[in-house]
Amino acid sequence: MSAFLDWAVHFALACFATGMLCAAIRLMRGPAAQDRILAFDALYINGMLSILMLGIGIGSAIYFDIALLIALFGFVGSAAMAKFLLRGEVIEP
Repeated sequence: MSAFLDWAVHFALACFATGMLCAAIRLMRGPAAQDRILAFDALYINGMLSILMLGIGIGSAIYFDIALLIALFGFVGSAAMAKFLLRGEVIEP
């Protein structure tokens, strides 16, 4: 891997870690449930992108599959939480 790509991966990881820290603070302090759901979205997206950067840095393809699973479960989880906030239930009888 070239020196520039190595530097770019480390810089991106630092940026995503900063974003995860800010999202975690909002997740804990959020005044409303909507703020916490948005913080959860930002947290899982930054986590997924961090895993992608690790996959690029290491050169292993398994990290891309893991990031795809995180994206899938994060989307389903945030959709379920949004439905719960709108209707008060996730599964309709």
